[in-house]
Formats: sequence, structure tokens, C-alpha cells
Amino acid sequence: MDSTTAHSLTFRDATDADVDTLVALIESAYRGDSSRTGWTTEADILQGQRTDPEGVLAVIKAPDSRLLTVERDGTVVACCQLEHRGDHAYFGMFAVSPLLQGSGLGKVIIAEAERQVRETWGATEMHMTVISVREDLIAWYERRGYRRTGRMTPFPYGDERFGIPQRDDLQFELLVKELA
Repeated sequence: MDSTTAHSLTFRDATDADVDTLVALIESAYRGDSSRTGWTTEADILQGQRTDPEGVLAVIKAPDSRLLTVERDGTVVACCQLEHRGDHAYFGMFAVSPLLQGSGLGKVIIAEAERQVRETWGATEMHMTVISVREDLIAWYERRGYRRTGRMTPFPYGDERFGIPQRDDLQFELLVKELA
């Protein structure tokens, strides 16, 4: 990714007006045939929805939370949730348009997210949870400096707001990165 691409990105906090656009982006990145265009699809392990308008709005409205929205040339191309949790921040709901995955955009966004939580909240660590069977995705985060902790939390089986699991061994692993 050359510097001109990075400079044409705009980072801002999502507003209520962004909800429908962001739901569509998140769904396109994680679910169904459109997600297969990119490499981070969960279509083979989860069907149903990844989020819904209520879920996105809750992140926007929560007091210690921001939904960082990334635009390129006026079009929303990515987003991520940043949540202030004491000395660390939580990184979630990360979605990049499937058509742009593999272009280096994700690296730029995660670096900016880390910078913002350090500067805004004084966070010394970034935490995230990733479905433990997503080896390719975990490897990508490891290349960004995140480490596996082996600390697992159960997948919310039976709660279709998070999708309809296609296998019975899903769980989330906590990944942590110390922010310099």
C-alpha cells in the first residue's frame, strides 16, 4: 500500500446515520457469498447474521466505546469497535470491505486504532477475541504483534444474534498486544 492510499483515508466516529451502512459492511465482510471475495470470511463456520442495527447502535451509544469508521473518497470501507476498559482497550467488530481485503488497508487501520487508544485513553494494551479455529486470521494478528493467551471464552451457542454455528467446537481466544 503506497502512502497516497493511506493519506486518502478519513477516520471518524460513527453516528446513528451510519448504522445501516455499517451493518451492510460488516455482513459483507463476514457472511454469505460476498464475504468469500475476501480472505476473512466466516461463511463456512457461521451462517445467519454477524450483527444487526441494534448491535451496531449499542456500540455507537455506549459511553466508553467508539465505532471508528474509515472512509476512502467518501465511501465507508472499514470499521472497528474500540472500547475503553481501564488500562486496556478492546478491539472488535473489525470489518474491511471484501473487495479491499489483502490491499494493506487492515494494517493501516489497526495501527491507527492502537495509536488512538494510546493517545485518547492512555491504554497500555489492546485486547481482542478471535474464534480460535481461525488460524489464518490469528496468524495475521500475530504478525501485527498480538500474542495468543490460551484464555478461551465460550461461543454464545443458541444466540442467533451472533450467527448460526456450523460446527460445535467454536470458542473465542483472547489475543493481547502491549502498546509501547
